[in-house]
Amino acid sequence: MRETWRWFGPADQVSLDDVAQAGARGIVTALHHISPGVVWSEEEIARRQAAIRSQSAHLPDPLDWEVVESLPVSEDIKRQTGGWRDHIEAYKTSLTNLARAGLQTVCYNFMPLLDWTRTDLAYQVSNRATCMRFDLVDFVMFDLFLLKREGAASDFPEEVIEAANKRFSETGDSFKSALVGNVICGLPGGNDQLTLDDIRAHLAAYEPFDHAALCTHQAAFLESVVPHAEALGLRLCCHPDDPPYSLLGLPRIMSTEADYTRLVQSVDLPANGITLCSGSLGARADNDLPGIMRRLGAHVHFLHLRNVAREHDTVFGSFHESEHLGGDVDMPALIEAVLAEERNRRLSGREDHSIPFRPDHGQDILDDLSRRAQPGYPAIGRLKGLAELRGVIAGLEYATRRETAE
Repeated sequence: MRETWRWFGPADQVSLDDVAQAGARGIVTALHHISPGVVWSEEEIARRQAAIRSQSAHLPDPLDWEVVESLPVSEDIKRQTGGWRDHIEAYKTSLTNLARAGLQTVCYNFMPLLDWTRTDLAYQVSNRATCMRFDLVDFVMFDLFLLKREGAASDFPEEVIEAANKRFSETGDSFKSALVGNVICGLPGGNDQLTLDDIRAHLAAYEPFDHAALCTHQAAFLESVVPHAEALGLRLCCHPDDPPYSLLGLPRIMSTEADYTRLVQSVDLPANGITLCSGSLGARADNDLPGIMRRLGAHVHFLHLRNVAREHDTVFGSFHESEHLGGDVDMPALIEAVLAEERNRRLSGREDHSIPFRPDHGQDILDDLSRRAQPGYPAIGRLKGLAELRGVIAGLEYATRRETAE
């Protein structure tokens, strides 16, 4: 398993020196300043590579850009509206330029409008660390009483709506304003300049499209892009919905094992693969992460390893991001399945036998609490997570070597 680290570019509050001290070797980044549908030029790609190499040139083993996360799929592609065909061609040109620069793994998602959704970006747990949280009652309060989305009440159980109504009447304007800001933060390019009317307009653009339509549009995207990626020697890997459930009336199509089975079967080429995110998928109680890895592991090109504490007994509800070994995802069992897949790849001669992974998210601890890094991406919290994951990997590998020797 290849250790990598998400880095948001020169403005990231977590420096490349921090990454090196954490022990990760590969950088996961993207050209976040380029809008979806626009070509990533060879010059822009080279500029980011040069920044990583120059800022880590003093290290005995300089860092390098290993995984692209994410090359965004435009909303027009997802809806097949506007200039979506031109956007697909631009996407393919970007893939060509990335391949020429030596990159091989490209993560993307097919979530309509929302990249991720949380209601609290600094939820305090018992030891006073903070983390990101999704509170279902808060979200329903946002959807019904702040956004006032038409038809929203039919999406939720009556008891949850009653709890949201009660909370709405008991909370002040500052709480409600912060809740809106937290939800907006998960929109691509989300910032305080977006208004509730802006969100309503974005949602209206998706009203004609249901689950089946989005699946059809994704298949068309893959049929065009995957053969191109295969010819370039690239590995594409689709990230799951976060959280893995329909929100704001938007269809979600990458939330379960069945969704990923449909994805890999739609274009049966090695380039068409999976980003297995244990935190995103783990928010659903019915997702079996070790089983998904065992059954679909041959298609997994990238791993996000994080954990969540589910605050519900049903398929979906409130959750918060836990310590990497402390949540409801059986992380040792998942890693054991990953290591088994890597052994199978080595035996079959696959060049990609070492799967890149990154410690995804993490709780803000110690100096993280004053650093104000990207939400969910603390320096020390991720370092702790990486150390814990590294320990599990080392222990499982030792046990396997010992069993083989005996």
